[in-house]
Amino acid sequence: MALLGKAALAMWWNMAAEMRSEFEDWHSHEHFPERLAIPGFRRASRFTSAQHDDSVFVMYELESYEILSSPAYLASLNAPSPWSTRMMPHHRHMVRCQARVLESCGVAVARQALTMRLSPAPGRDDDLRAALRSLVETLPMRPGLTGAHLLRHETPAIAQTTEQKIRGSDQVADWVFVTLGYDPAALDALAKGELAEASLVALGAAPGPINGSFALSSSATPADMA
Repeated sequence: MALLGKAALAMWWNMAAEMRSEFEDWHSHEHFPERLAIPGFRRASRFTSAQHDDSVFVMYELESYEILSSPAYLASLNAPSPWSTRMMPHHRHMVRCQARVLESCGVAVARQALTMRLSPAPGRDDDLRAALRSLVETLPMRPGLTGAHLLRHETPAIAQTTEQKIRGSDQVADWVFVTLGYDPAALDALAKGELAEASLVALGAAPGPINGSFALSSSATPADMA
């Protein structure tokens, strides 16, 4: 198996504790159904911090990269509901990766997720991709792990949307490496070993990758919303 489609939208933000209950309600019962009604949205998954802080990770799996600039998606981004309009300012420190899927193997939804946000060092794109491709192919078969996926950001040629204006300026994740599994210890060992900063720099990454550990909150497909 692999991600459902050739593109993905991966996002991270912070949601204050006092907003968490309403956020989960809105995101599960209005936002997921709204997004999954858009043609080309194949699956939506939400994770919350495994360290019990206020960070959130969300990934939408998309049929193709063109969905990110489709009329239906843009119409939704530019006409947020009253509830969405109230919730958007609470998406603090938003990071968005509007991505093509470079490599994908194994499951895309599991109890635990390790995300790595990174960039290739100058002139090392091919080296880094080859090294991460090897990890994508092998990690899903290790004890405690079930899937690995590599995404690369590409900014769509669209104007700033109403939702973005409400939130303020979004940051961008250049490359994203997502590992899924059922054993937090296995993911923690990976973060401290093969996906530690020194290891990634040796493979061709620029210094300063950012990792995060998350636990599954909810996942759905369009059929689940029907």
